[in-house]
Amino acid sequence: MNRIDRCFEGLRATGGKALIPFITAGDPDFATTRELAWAFEGAGADLLELGVPFSDPLADGTTIQRASQRALENGATLKGVIGVVEQIRARSQIPVALMSYINPILRMGPREFAMRASDAGVDGIIIPDLPPEEAHEVQSCCAASAIYTIFLAAPTSTEARLRRIVESSRGYIYYVSVKGVTGARDALQTDLELSLSRVRRLTDKPIAVGFGISTPAQVSQVAGFVDGVIVGSAIVERIERGMGKPGMVGEVAGFISTLKQAIQ
Repeated sequence: MNRIDRCFEGLRATGGKALIPFITAGDPDFATTRELAWAFEGAGADLLELGVPFSDPLADGTTIQRASQRALENGATLKGVIGVVEQIRARSQIPVALMSYINPILRMGPREFAMRASDAGVDGIIIPDLPPEEAHEVQSCCAASAIYTIFLAAPTSTEARLRRIVESSRGYIYYVSVKGVTGARDALQTDLELSLSRVRRLTDKPIAVGFGISTPAQVSQVAGFVDGVIVGSAIVERIERGMGKPGMVGEVAGFISTLKQAIQ
């Protein structure tokens, strides 16, 4: 069984909800990424999304753009990201989904990517700039290597597109909570629960919500009507502020613990 399925099935059996932190792999370096992953699991994270650094991250706000730039300047590549997942697996079975733009995957080749990622222990792939209508080759290669493809739904998605996303996604559906790019926000959209009901009517697959969620209060609010909550920019900001300081990994893991407490 894919680790993502095992995660959500276990949580549903106990009435729990998944806390899903996102970090940019290689920011500030792969050794720190590995240590953060292990610390996050110990702090209560249920699943980990690892961003593949890219030079033109269209779906990301300034916080993750800076993280991608730092990682690229330090030599991060898709091959390196896959390698750090293999290192994480030495001590952890936390489900890992990569979040990558399509260019690095096409450059490596979808089949080679899927085989390498599977061998390293990757469980899923999220590709923000790959619509399901154009994803057949990537989906086929990933399915052959038991990697789940996870698509993004948004408040602006039409009913027909939501149906396509629901049918194409495996593991969970990633619902974008705001109109715009990633980044911490002071408040979430007021009709989020109503918007999510459009997706829930179409599927019983797990739904995880991301983009703009940054505080324990927001995590608690959203957890009431979804299966998982994704927090990215607020974590990446803390990594940025703590770079070069002793105890940074522990401090960021402490924030993860606070978020997990809010979701329970």
